[in-house]
Amino acid sequence: MDHIEGEINNFIMVWTIAASTICYCHAIGKFIPQGKMRILAIFIAIFVLLLLPLRLTSVHLGGPTSFILGWLTTFKLLLFALGKGPLSSNPPLSLSYFICLSLLPIKLFQQHQPNLSNTQNNSTSQRISLKPNVVQEKVDIRDLTHTSKENVSRGTQNSQITKNGHKSSPLLLNYSFVIIVFLFTLVIPIYAKNEILHPKFKLFLYGLETYMGLEFILASISLLARKLLGIELEPQFNKPYLSTSLQDFWGRRWNLMVNKILHPTIYKPVVNVSTCVIGRKWAPLPAIISTFVVSGLMHELFYYYVKREKRTFEMWEPSWDSMCFFLLHGVCTAIEVALKKELKGKWKLPRLVSSSLTVVFVIYTALLLFVPALVRCHVFEKEIKELNAIVEFGMNLYGSYFLKK
Repeated sequence: MDHIEGEINNFIMVWTIAASTICYCHAIGKFIPQGKMRILAIFIAIFVLLLLPLRLTSVHLGGPTSFILGWLTTFKLLLFALGKGPLSSNPPLSLSYFICLSLLPIKLFQQHQPNLSNTQNNSTSQRISLKPNVVQEKVDIRDLTHTSKENVSRGTQNSQITKNGHKSSPLLLNYSFVIIVFLFTLVIPIYAKNEILHPKFKLFLYGLETYMGLEFILASISLLARKLLGIELEPQFNKPYLSTSLQDFWGRRWNLMVNKILHPTIYKPVVNVSTCVIGRKWAPLPAIISTFVVSGLMHELFYYYVKREKRTFEMWEPSWDSMCFFLLHGVCTAIEVALKKELKGKWKLPRLVSSSLTVVFVIYTALLLFVPALVRCHVFEKEIKELNAIVEFGMNLYGSYFLKK
């Protein structure tokens, strides 16, 4: 019980300091122009954000915190220092929007933000309608072989989500929550028979649990942000189990917030450099591989955060399984893009075949490389211990409440 109370107190402290750090960055944006001086000033904030997750050792609180602060927020601040990304806007974002967009894994439908400062002064019943800007996002991993017609189609689909989001999105989220909770109630009792389960099946359950937990957390945060800010947000996942290719899976369906962050910070700069060396046609290939390498490194850092048992520095001993997983997918995605460029749409696999091959490849490689890395970090063991501790903590509170009565 003492450990849970201490973790909760540290969680509150970490996010309070993080919010204060973002306030500092917002003030910097007003007085220091984009460029080297702003990078130097924001470097202090990035250093603090990388240290904060070290104060948490739990999977349920420390995991999401390290993912958001140690990765997403730091990359957003790097873009902000260069005058780019979701935090840069003309006119500048108000402090409340700046904090939310910095500390939450969310993204608005368009890069160019409206005058949010004026909007906040309007009636609380007034909502912001955001439409996608397809032209600004036409250079992306997911768009390397897609035509402009497909981009317009996707933009139209996003517009429909924006128009109907107030009615349909919460309902869809509620259905997602119910389904995920139901699946959890089916999966967790199976762990009680852990000794009789086949090792591969246990890995599959671990992978399923990781996916459900990640989607549940991101959907919950997105729902909270929509309620607080009154704006429409891009979805974090887009039915990844329907992917027809690796490019489709990583670029248009899986954890889109990460895709939006890695594109301007890693992918686009590498494309610009590679264009001068190997030409525009093949420049995206090293950019894709570089993007996946950075993603692998950030996952290794995430594993470092969650596997610690004490709130102190520990030697970083990466397993490199995660790096191998993302490097493999980066190379395969680059090969896929190269083949599409050469074939120019002259030959395609049937959708059923391509979708099946993609899903099987992702699941197989995840069970081979990605999930075992989590097992070695004792993530799932810590999760079970934490759930038992939470249940015990709740029962003690419940008993103390009725004893007082």
